[in-house]
Amino acid sequence: MATTPTTLKELLEQSAQAFGDRPALGMVGGASLSYRMLQDRAEALRTLLRDRGIVHGDRVVLLGENMPTWGVSFFAVTSLGAVAVPVLTDFPTPDIHHILRHAECSAAIVSRRMLPKVEDLEDSSCPTLILMDDLSLMDRTSTRDTVGRILNHGRGELQRMRGAALRASRRVPSSVQESDLASIIYTSGTTGHSKGVMLTHRNFIEDALATVSIVSVTPSDRLLSILPLAHTYECTIGLVSPLLVGASVFYLDRPPTAAVLIPALSTVRPTVLLSVPLVIEKIYKNRIQPRLHGSALMRGLNRISPVRRRLHRAAGKKLLEVFGGELRILAIGGAALAPDVELFLREARFPYAIGYGLTETSPMVAGTSPERTRFRSTGPALPGTEIEIRNPEPETGEGEIFIRGPMVMKGYYKDPEKTAAVLDAEGWFRTGDLGVLDADGYLYIKGRLKNMILGPSGKNIYPEEIEGVINEQDTVLESLVYEEQDRLVARIYLDYEKLDRLFPANTLSEPEVRNSVRELLESLRSTINSRLPPHNRIHRIVEQPEPFEKTPTQKIKRHLYIS
Repeated sequence: MATTPTTLKELLEQSAQAFGDRPALGMVGGASLSYRMLQDRAEALRTLLRDRGIVHGDRVVLLGENMPTWGVSFFAVTSLGAVAVPVLTDFPTPDIHHILRHAECSAAIVSRRMLPKVEDLEDSSCPTLILMDDLSLMDRTSTRDTVGRILNHGRGELQRMRGAALRASRRVPSSVQESDLASIIYTSGTTGHSKGVMLTHRNFIEDALATVSIVSVTPSDRLLSILPLAHTYECTIGLVSPLLVGASVFYLDRPPTAAVLIPALSTVRPTVLLSVPLVIEKIYKNRIQPRLHGSALMRGLNRISPVRRRLHRAAGKKLLEVFGGELRILAIGGAALAPDVELFLREARFPYAIGYGLTETSPMVAGTSPERTRFRSTGPALPGTEIEIRNPEPETGEGEIFIRGPMVMKGYYKDPEKTAAVLDAEGWFRTGDLGVLDADGYLYIKGRLKNMILGPSGKNIYPEEIEGVINEQDTVLESLVYEEQDRLVARIYLDYEKLDRLFPANTLSEPEVRNSVRELLESLRSTINSRLPPHNRIHRIVEQPEPFEKTPTQKIKRHLYIS
């Protein structure tokens, strides 16, 4: 690009000019939008929104599955100077209605599948409704049978008159500035309190620029998108960053289950893939671990370090084939990666990289390329970003992580009190995460400050570290560690498919199966405790009968399980 863009509007214009007919966004196995087509469609939608009376600063909800027109919608809204409000599709209907009202949205761009979540909403909460699938205007009085009809009733006319009056009176800016609000992203965090994070054009652009400065992405790269675009991780790193450099992004038309993902990987042969830890952890447990530890001989060989590394290297080559054979970067973020999985990736020489960030930081603040990773570290601060560890423990150097940089949010929408609690006058953002920096500036995350437990001996206990050890057990899928009456308790969700093979129902009675599970849990407790220091040992294990409810980045919603 001739100049560095400062807004999302400039980014789209410059990319369309630089990359023209190259594929920008497409569906796996389907047609793609070129960069020029992406700009043209965004301009057409921007004109439609303007004609509907949407002006600079108005909020527009985006509610739909990953598809090229999601990106078109995002750039159309932000290029107009309006504010995109992405909403996760798995949010309950009442939460979606609350967001529409809280953000005082003037319009919503909704996919056909998501229409049932908005069709009962009163007109006053969202006067304009656009179908994301084909970007057509809808008559919201009868969404089921009039999709695509032009809306001509009185409310639409009033909205158009409002927009025209505001523009004529110059009460709205005529151009988009880098300090303008680009998006409000409502989080679904582990604490249960959803907040509207306000991100500016500068936030998105600076974070995208910093990311591509440490990880080389070019116009020849292909990305397969498997995370929701309504989450900042995928929106910035999986949409804005690749479009900045001319890469191509492809979307799935269904959730990324193994049956859908594996064929898609073969079709796209991605060179870059963004993932949360759960995806690679499942692949490791289901495909790699059984082969490496499935017999006494293999378990014995894995105890010999040089032999284990050779086995891992061979398995890594096969894993690369599963990912399509051309993967250069597996970028992992959103939650902590299990230590045993990371050790395997390192010894397999698999091209992984771990990043750290939050929705409030657009999101990336620390990370590195696959060649510069360090075991258990997220990497150093991104260019232009400062990381401080405050109130560190004298012995360990562990303390709360504070961040300052151009990717830090503007604040929480309509919530100055919560904003003041995390943002100080000097621009430092209080993350609530605990970590430590090594001599080279590499950041190591220890856990959430709210989750930390002060043990009887006065030592800090980080539940996430204990959970990492628990989850390495081959009969465990997920776990949650918490304090109960001054003792540590682990709630564990077991791999019931493996248990069915271990304790077949046709040969054991139900009481015998339950007794076998209890014995298994006690055996797990003994095995786990043998690998933990005394102050981290588990007093009791509780069986979790169903999967834990999780956030979009697959972190367990801890508040639902800890009283």
